[in-house]
Amino acid sequence: MIETATDPARPAGEPEFRTAVPADVPALVALVESAYRGDSSRAGWTTEADLLGGRRTNPEAVAEAVGHPDGVVLLAERDGELVACCQLERRGGLAYFGMFSVRPGLQGGGIGRAVLAEAERVAGEEWGVGAMEMTVIEQRAELIAWYERRGFRRTGEFSPFPYGDERFGIPRRPDLRFAHLVKELKAESTGN
Repeated sequence: MIETATDPARPAGEPEFRTAVPADVPALVALVESAYRGDSSRAGWTTEADLLGGRRTNPEAVAEAVGHPDGVVLLAERDGELVACCQLERRGGLAYFGMFSVRPGLQGGGIGRAVLAEAERVAGEEWGVGAMEMTVIEQRAELIAWYERRGFRRTGEFSPFPYGDERFGIPRRPDLRFAHLVKELKAESTGN
């Protein structure tokens, strides 16, 4: 899972991956916030600023993900700079995929695809799970379509948005809910 800049198998420009440690929490919070909330998120296409105000996460939640005994937070770096991240959590025969964030000015340049491929590799090859699951706000049709182009499918299941819990943001509309998506992983997956 850990690659170095001298790894000859890593194509030029591809991010290096490593597992987050507690010292990474402040940078992770800043990255997640920049990708989804506020004016800075509008530089990319993953913004939720029109659907939700307030914060996307907080240091406590990120620290919990970093220290989760059945999970990992993967960092993608270029030249030592954090450019993307995601969370994986083992849940039986599945891996939950979340906290996926790419620096807004770099979105659309392939980093997200590389992070998703690494997450699939970790879940499939290292953990041996058969599928990755995730939730996405149903109203994020463009984002759901991006995941569908990468092999995820809608399950038809939904979860309610946690209205009244500002840890998840301040809703700007009354009809938010989470759509559940899943992607089957091949046992011999190479992450592609």
